[in-house]
Amino acid sequence: MASLKHLPAVKGAKVLMVGAGGIGCELLKTLALSGFQDIHIIDMDTIEVSNLNRQFLFRQSHVGQSKAKVAREAVLKFRPHISITPYHANVKDSDFNVDFFKQFNVVLNGLDNLDARRHVNRLCLAADVPLIESGTTGFLGQVTVHVKGRTECYECQPKPAPKTYPVCTITSTPSKFVHCIVWAKELLFAKLFGDKNQANDLNVRSSDGASSSKQAEDVFEHRKDEDIEQYGRRIYDHVFGYNIEVALSNEETWKNRNRPKPIYSSEFMPNDLSQQNGSMEKNGAANDISSVSAMASLGMKNPQDVWSLKENSRVFLEALKLFFLKREKEIGNLTFDKDDQLAVEFVTAAANIRAASFGIPLHSLFEAKGIAGNIVHAVATTNAIIAGLIVIEAIKVLQNDTKNYRMTYCLEHPTRKMLLMPVEPFEPNRSCYVCSETPLSLEINTHRAKLRDFVEKIVKATLGMSLPLIMHGSALLYEVGDDLDEEMVANYAANLDKVLSELPTPVTSGTMLTIEDLQQELSCQINIKHREEFDEEKEPDGMVLSGWTQAPSVVKDDNESIANAGSTSNEPPVEAEKNDEIEIPPEKKRRLSEVSEAVDPDLSSVDGDTRNPDKLQVLDDDDELMIFDNWDSVPNKKKRMQ
Repeated sequence: MASLKHLPAVKGAKVLMVGAGGIGCELLKTLALSGFQDIHIIDMDTIEVSNLNRQFLFRQSHVGQSKAKVAREAVLKFRPHISITPYHANVKDSDFNVDFFKQFNVVLNGLDNLDARRHVNRLCLAADVPLIESGTTGFLGQVTVHVKGRTECYECQPKPAPKTYPVCTITSTPSKFVHCIVWAKELLFAKLFGDKNQANDLNVRSSDGASSSKQAEDVFEHRKDEDIEQYGRRIYDHVFGYNIEVALSNEETWKNRNRPKPIYSSEFMPNDLSQQNGSMEKNGAANDISSVSAMASLGMKNPQDVWSLKENSRVFLEALKLFFLKREKEIGNLTFDKDDQLAVEFVTAAANIRAASFGIPLHSLFEAKGIAGNIVHAVATTNAIIAGLIVIEAIKVLQNDTKNYRMTYCLEHPTRKMLLMPVEPFEPNRSCYVCSETPLSLEINTHRAKLRDFVEKIVKATLGMSLPLIMHGSALLYEVGDDLDEEMVANYAANLDKVLSELPTPVTSGTMLTIEDLQQELSCQINIKHREEFDEEKEPDGMVLSGWTQAPSVVKDDNESIANAGSTSNEPPVEAEKNDEIEIPPEKKRRLSEVSEAVDPDLSSVDGDTRNPDKLQVLDDDDELMIFDNWDSVPNKKKRMQ
């Protein structure tokens, strides 16, 4: 319970929580126990079995139900007299506009993706409502305070595109190929060839979790009298066919998502598999495990070919057969190794089949092998600590206690004898296009690049606008909205495929474009500079945006810079050398106290050690299972210096 001096501010506050997952469950509980009386929750997800080990407001019987609604019911059992309003919806829905946000005293984020965080940040700025951000990764966590005009906004320091994914996305609603790779590697491969006693929620999809788990065990068990090829078909049909059908039965999940397509082996493979699948003789010496290859068996040679769905199905079944016939002694003890050719073939094929089911583009074995990942498991205790820190900062915000605002970092190992590292917030970044409305500059070949390239790679992917409107002076070049008539929609669609310099109002060097997002009430200007040539390796998008302090780079020993920011191209990921610290030049940021002291020289400050730490982990990840493309190059480490 909050102390007596805090009670008036707490009891009279109207709070919006965005996210009811790992952090959200702990946060709702802590808010309720701290005396908050009016709480609203937005979350679009439903409960998965894999959530139950850390999202303690949920139980087995809740699987498949709305997180926001179940969280409300759970908390009302021990705090029945408070008001909790749940919204099972996407925070980016038009219902949650600036006017909606204006009714709250503070917004608390427990989100799992960069796109939604940026959206909420912009709505809070437009509504002039304080935002408290948070994130956890394993034992690491952070809480940051963002108050318009006083502290930097969430986007004042550009965030590298996150390469981390919630486990519920991987198991239920994949939207990227990397989601399918992780599913194939960490769930399916582990289930078939790894430790049989290890918990694995691969098959649990229906609301009856217990029965599904039982069935899953039966399906994956290789029966003694069962032909290996028929076993392979049975696995195929279960994970790519039956599992998808069970997932589709939960209509709530697919209201705002594209529905996947169940795939069965009979659609692509004859009943007699031996007619289609490969020759064991092509695999070399029987005792040479490293030479065992499904591709060799099937006569497939080029790892850079993108296989068809039928070819992926053949590789999947052949690889599974080879594991049981050539490497049976290893089954039960295998873990995925990207240097294991047969394992890579199996994972590539499985990921591609799943990708086809969810309408995701297929990838080659070469590309799939490049998407190598490490796992950081979610820690319930970290979520609880971060939730407590969020509430502490929320109370300060409600009391307008600006001098004591803190960004707090939860560390895995003590730094200066502290596991919780408080740091004063920084003032707004004057070059931030979001909160300071600073014009940006874009170098682009106006004679080759199309408006579609500009919209997809810059306006949506880089600037994070959902419903963009693009103007050249008074001429409207592009707009998105439900209220457009058919003729306008057709005109804007036609503009997308036109080269910039050939638009009805040509975009050339020196053109100043105005980009607006009416939902986010955000507007920025971009000065276009024509540039003829670009380095295909370093600038694969063929355009360079500047005028906004870019995300830091990892600098290798040979002085070659590898950008942390995610590329908008489809280039395969590049491994960076280990670099634990990325420095931000001290002149670029100032703490609030440095600004305030100019006005109030008597402002008290915290101890220098806590204000000027040597290392601080700046996280920007979700509160679920984390999958990183390359742990050594995780772009979440900054030094904040005096």
